[in-house]
Amino acid sequence: MEQQKPLIWFQGVGSDPSVFLPIFPVFLINEEPMQRQFVVDLVDKFEQPDSPLEEAIKRYRQVLTRQRLHQPIFRSMVLAAYQSRCAVCSLKQASLLDAAHIIPDNEADGIASVSNGLALCKLHHAAFDNQILGITPDYVVRIREEILHEAGGSMLRFGLQNYEGQKLLTIPKSTHKRPDQQLLHRAYEKFLSAQSS
Repeated sequence: MEQQKPLIWFQGVGSDPSVFLPIFPVFLINEEPMQRQFVVDLVDKFEQPDSPLEEAIKRYRQVLTRQRLHQPIFRSMVLAAYQSRCAVCSLKQASLLDAAHIIPDNEADGIASVSNGLALCKLHHAAFDNQILGITPDYVVRIREEILHEAGGSMLRFGLQNYEGQKLLTIPKSTHKRPDQQLLHRAYEKFLSAQSS
């Protein structure tokens, strides 16, 4: 803290005590001796213009500004809860999965909690965010009416239309990690509104 040197913070994710997400750089900005802890700051305070570390931090900062700070932790927790499977189609390819927010994180209730998340493949995430695919509070998949009647190839038929009326194929085993039914209700209301407009 006195030397203002950057540190790596290993943030625990999921229920496995051996899984961590490294967050770099972080800085200690204050000590709380009574609680036997330090205050950690994610703001970059490292300034040594010709240092190789400064170059690494600049590259890191460029990536960091393009993604929300909580997103890697949220993604790790959601994918762990869903055993790295898409909730809709059960695809098990982590590189093709996203941690989708039920209520977007730019809204007041859009917290980075597993209960506000769904593990979705890229197709189902985009369909969910664009109200093409809805999920009822009792975990049933609904597809927008016009999409159900649209003619197209196998991606449309097998990727969307065939999931109409099906229950989610993957949900977390732990009940407190399952999608919050009130949040699903709010998201489903948006889906229904999009259908009627």
